[in-house]
This record gives sequence, structure tokens and C-alpha cells, in this order.
Amino acid sequence: MSVPRARATVARMLGYVPGEQPTPGERVIKLNTNENPYPPSPSVLESIRRLEGDALRRYPSPMADAFREVAARVHNVSPDQILAGNGSDDVLQIALRSYCGPGDVLASPNPTYSLYPVLAELADVRFITVPWEDHWTLPVAALLAAKPQAIFFANPNAPSGTIVPPADVATLASRTDALVLVDEAYVDFADTNCLGLISQYENVLVTRTFSKGYGLAGLRFGYAIGHPSVIASMAKVKDSYNCDAIAIAAACAALDDQSYARDCWDRVRVERTRLTRELGRRGFDVITSHANFVLATVPSSVDARDLYQALKARGILIRFFDKPELQDQLRITVGSPEENTALLASLAELVPSPAEA
Repeated sequence: MSVPRARATVARMLGYVPGEQPTPGERVIKLNTNENPYPPSPSVLESIRRLEGDALRRYPSPMADAFREVAARVHNVSPDQILAGNGSDDVLQIALRSYCGPGDVLASPNPTYSLYPVLAELADVRFITVPWEDHWTLPVAALLAAKPQAIFFANPNAPSGTIVPPADVATLASRTDALVLVDEAYVDFADTNCLGLISQYENVLVTRTFSKGYGLAGLRFGYAIGHPSVIASMAKVKDSYNCDAIAIAAACAALDDQSYARDCWDRVRVERTRLTRELGRRGFDVITSHANFVLATVPSSVDARDLYQALKARGILIRFFDKPELQDQLRITVGSPEENTALLASLAELVPSPAEA
């Protein structure tokens, strides 16, 4: 018997490359995958403890109805405008499968979230990228010129942390019939969002996650907010029971505790400001970030890959993207005050100060 052959597409593709994960028991300062440095709301664990055995014996609500009710109330929309998923990556895949077929075009500005081309390739969808315009401005004309069936981009963007104003997203949405998916995984750390566009443009879909702002990356829960007809189409495509009972209960509790969440977001913003300032003093050029990470260009005397490796040897993980447009840059998650202080102390030893260079 021979080993079965994978689809040609799968055989030739590289797949998504996630950030490094420490081995069990390994102690590191983990600033490479944009996790929240703070634990989830205490109400999350309490909601899990309250679950009875029947909640696990039976299938969960197919549409996560309890969560749809909470999300509708928090976001001032109707429940039929919410679709839950097993992490926002699940929601992205559902959206792509709902609106793009083999040979269709998915367009994105470049660089942005590196999962998009993987999802497109798996679906035999053509993935076309266009560069951001100056100052990370949305390249509306170039995206439309690709004649896409869907346009995906992260906002705030990854890995830059920059944000596209809702007015620019509105301009794009008003000039196309394509699905305009605004991936707001990091929006909890920003001062603006695109939720208000949903009532004006039926082709705008906003996706959110609990992995960043709510400290629940280990749970896997995300959701989309959009026009009821868009959500109804996506509901046909999703797996029958794509969210488990534990995740639904936890997500309800987390979203309901906005006071706790906002306090965590504010703490991250304070540390983001400090990290940006201190990196600047070490000679790094840091893009103004609206997310829970910063993208920093290393000083000209420093090799970004070497610095990434040196920090890793000290037990500090950050992200180095081995791509031509990012080879002199490092993405650093905003950690706790103690984690950021340890990072800055190591950088003080590894990177010559501007006066010494």
C-alpha cells in the first residue's frame, strides 16, 4: 500500500507559520504572538465552573444563540447580525468559502495577516496583493483594479499596527459589490472601529476575536458582525456545531464584563506608549501602533535576525518575519510592565545606544 497523495495544492503550499510556542515547562517571556498579558475576567472561569454535565453531553447551540444575544446587546445590533466561530480564523475561512469560489479573486493590501493567502490557496482562490500607499493608507483604486469577489485586511493592521479610518473603508465599500471584510482582531486597543459602517454598507463584514482583547487565546472563539443576509449565507457554510458549550459560556461572560476588559485594554495602551518611547531612545524607528504590539525598524548598525536570535537565547521571544519588506523590522507584543522592563533591559545590553553607535 502506498501513502495517499494529498491534493496538488496542499502538496506544494507551505501553510501558515504560527509564532513559536515554548515547550512544556520552558520559562520564557513570550512577546511574539500578541497574546494579552492579563488573564480573562474572573467571571469567565466562574461561568465554566457553573456548567452542568448535560452541557457537555449534548450538542451545543448550532448558532451559539446565547452569545448572539450578548453580542447584539453590547454592539447595539440584532442577533441575526452575529455569527460565532472557533476563533476568528474560522470566521475568515467561512467568509471566504461563502463569497469566493475556485478562480475568484481575494485581494488584500500588503503586508497584512499572513493567513489570508493560505486560506485562498486552499480554496483555489486567486490571492492578489497590492502595496499600501504612503503612510499605510488604504490603496482603494489598486484593490478595485484587481476585480475581487472579496477584500480582506486587518484593521488595525498586522504587522504594522496602523489603522485605516472608517471613512476610507466607506469609500472602498461604496465603490464595489465585493465583500469588504475588516478584520478587527486588535481593535480593542484602538480608538475607532468600523462597526458603524455595517448599517450603511451591506457588503461590509467586521470580524472580532477573544484571543487579544479578552485574554482567551487558548479558548478559540471569534465572531463576525454584518448584514443579516451576509450572516445567513455564512451560516450555510459553517460547520454544524463549530463552537463548543464551554467556549460559548466563556465568551458570553467575557463580553459581558466590559469594565474588566476595558481596564486591561487601558493598561496595555499605557505600556504600548512606554515601549514605543523607550525603543525610540535606543534608536529604533517605531510605527505608531493602535494594536497590542509595535513594529520596530532596528537601528542601521543592527541586524534584525541576529537581534531576534540573541533575545531568544535570553528567553525572550519576539517575532521576526523573514520577508524582503520586513527584514529590518521586529514585531514586539506589548507585555506586562515586568515583561517589557526585562525586554528593554536586554536591549540595553545588546543594542548600542545612539550615542555609542
